[in-house]
Amino acid sequence: MQKVTASIITIGDELLIGQVIDTNSAWMSQQLNNIGVWVQHRVAVGDVRNDIRHALDEEGRRSDIILITGGLGPTADDITKPLLCEYFGGRLIMHQPTLEHVTYLFEQVFKRPGAMLERNKKQAEVPDVCTVLKNERGTAPGMLFEKDGKVFISMPGVPHEMQGIMKDHVFELIRKRYSMPRIGHRTLLTAGQGESMLAEMIQSWEAALPTNIKLAYLPNYGMVRLRLTGMGEKEQVEHELNKQFDLLKQLVHAYLVTDEDIPMNEVVGRLLKALGKIVTTAESCTGGYIAHLLTSIPGSSAYFHGGVVSYDNRIKQHLLGVKAATISRYGAVSAETVTEMANGALALMQTDYVIAVSGIMGPDGGSEDKPVGTVWVAVGNKDRIETKKLWFRFDRKRNIELTAINALNLLRIFILTNGSA
Repeated sequence: MQKVTASIITIGDELLIGQVIDTNSAWMSQQLNNIGVWVQHRVAVGDVRNDIRHALDEEGRRSDIILITGGLGPTADDITKPLLCEYFGGRLIMHQPTLEHVTYLFEQVFKRPGAMLERNKKQAEVPDVCTVLKNERGTAPGMLFEKDGKVFISMPGVPHEMQGIMKDHVFELIRKRYSMPRIGHRTLLTAGQGESMLAEMIQSWEAALPTNIKLAYLPNYGMVRLRLTGMGEKEQVEHELNKQFDLLKQLVHAYLVTDEDIPMNEVVGRLLKALGKIVTTAESCTGGYIAHLLTSIPGSSAYFHGGVVSYDNRIKQHLLGVKAATISRYGAVSAETVTEMANGALALMQTDYVIAVSGIMGPDGGSEDKPVGTVWVAVGNKDRIETKKLWFRFDRKRNIELTAINALNLLRIFILTNGSA
């Protein structure tokens, strides 16, 4: 069974200047991996004919399947379709089923007044050398070409339209055409140790991995994900992955957060839900970001009912009961202040657990004693509040993200250490 490879080409100046984030490549890579296709290259090019042509040449030599998104709209900067027509030696023709679909959308769905513009009708023009893939979610159809034994599929850049064509047509086409190996993954999350030290701990085990299994280190937010990837016959690769993953978990047990590929906020949410407990938040420097992470998980109402964004000291005092004397003596960013914030939030919200944070996210506001990136976190319950000082050296956005994830991890540790009380 041979490895089936894919390349992804995304087209558009807006991608290169950062005006639009390329979410298409990430989604396609994940979905292709799930069906056994190995994405070995991703490239973004602007709306430049020679650049697009060069990318088609390069990726056509590199991979079995080349997926292309973008440049299929009705405006002058959308040059992908005529270029593909030229590249594959065809001529543009009106595709009647697509024209009927476009007409239906404009008249029955969009209900736009007046006659449909000529440029909209041109959406139904396709190269006569392609197989048309109907776009149920929009006007520009997908197009499949073949050249030198390779498959090229062009789709709109609009994410939900691309995803519709992939689900309606592309996955099934790939399954029918290729016999693919199984690509399996196992991922765990660690905290409390950097990737270099983890690598030292598991060096002998990693060196002895079978050749069809690879290990990746994915550090983020001061934590490290370890991902095993295996390729081969389904039963064999699943058996070997499970065996090696069990060994890996034993080796990093002291730092293991979860043996699933889920984020910290979901780990904490599952723990709270399993215990039937509720958490509240009292946030200053994070401005509600911790509450946002908790509530971004479906079903979070079972363990999160609300929180307080006490950005100003007056809110800390009037709503959470922080003493003016505490802030005056120790400052808003202190163990004493976050402890009172935590106790105040517990009393106000009547919950089982609490997270309270106060810090200096930057770029200004720091001092010699409390530089930018200084954060105090409090976690606990009605019987016990624990505090910890953190320091981050990044920009404002990343400092906020790091504060939130590390605060959630501190709550996780607190719950596991102090039982379900």
